[in-house]
Amino acid sequence: MDEELLEEVIRNYFASTPGPIVSFIWHGGEPMLRGLSFYKKAVELQKKYLPQGWQCWNNLQTNGLLMNEEWCRFLKEEHFDVGISIDGTRFNHDYYRIDKQENPTYDRIITNIKLLQKYGIQPDLLCTVNDETSQSPYEVYESLKKLNTGWMQFIPVVNKDEEGNVVGQSVDSRQYGEFLKTIFNQWLFNDLGKTNVQLFAEMLNVYAGGYQTVCWLLPECGKVLVVESDGKVYSCDHYVNENHCLGSIKEMTFGEMMNGSQQVSFGKAKRNLNDKCLNCRYLKICNGGCPKDRNKDNYNYLCDGMLELFNYADSYLNETVRQLKNGKTPDAIMKSLKNIRLEKWGKISPNSLCPCGSGRKFKHCCGK
Repeated sequence: MDEELLEEVIRNYFASTPGPIVSFIWHGGEPMLRGLSFYKKAVELQKKYLPQGWQCWNNLQTNGLLMNEEWCRFLKEEHFDVGISIDGTRFNHDYYRIDKQENPTYDRIITNIKLLQKYGIQPDLLCTVNDETSQSPYEVYESLKKLNTGWMQFIPVVNKDEEGNVVGQSVDSRQYGEFLKTIFNQWLFNDLGKTNVQLFAEMLNVYAGGYQTVCWLLPECGKVLVVESDGKVYSCDHYVNENHCLGSIKEMTFGEMMNGSQQVSFGKAKRNLNDKCLNCRYLKICNGGCPKDRNKDNYNYLCDGMLELFNYADSYLNETVRQLKNGKTPDAIMKSLKNIRLEKWGKISPNSLCPCGSGRKFKHCCGK
């Protein structure tokens, strides 16, 4: 994106949004390839057009390979949030994340995360859950936790071919559920109040009577538009294609595109759910998940795995919320939950029904 178009994007966005908080997510590809001068110009333009009393938030989502002292100084001075892609352990990460010369990248990313922390920036850790990382949930979680950033999220990889078949590095749905259950245990019984895992934090908020904040869990989507380098605007970063092009920022305002019939219909289409979803007791949590992961029958590929997590976590989250509302500290809650778990799981035989609620025998479920 050239700087002339950048200025139009920023001017148009401020003029279209009701405020008083305006958010920019700098994504890619790899957004740091655009160079530091581009982001200095962006901040300059934001300050030029920002109405008095408003706030502007910036989030840079990067693989972190180009991070250096100069970048860190700028990101700190301008209060950028930073998300770093790192897939767990060295082995997990380097399995797919190699550079153009086919060299591993894990050690360089770790070095640059520590560099960000040196400047007082605690990056969000973004871990993709693919066919490889899904096999090592405990190791993945512990390796990310040791970086002490305080926040992590796990993003399932679901790749499809032209016929809609799930292919490539995609995570198996049930394996995804087992992955999340293992990490849920580590988080709830050891790290409540210390480390935030995005999905679990969202679930806990819903159980406490609040609302989701991430788009793929909301009843409707369509609130996060995408602007490409030529000025064309799309419904969502998962739908950057001709059918979901809303127009060009050179010809229309963000408000016209966001409130136009095409985008409104796109957002409401998420409510087109199958009977299984509509009758599911956990619909209030996931609302059918991200539309990109559904098939032609509106069945979410990840549903079986998510259901495993929800069934397992339900009683624990209800108890956690009850104790939080009674003023218990996270440490006291974790101690109490460990006692509940011991009572529930301590004397299970291999042929007993698994306490997680799957309906399978323990030896064929969590006993594995």
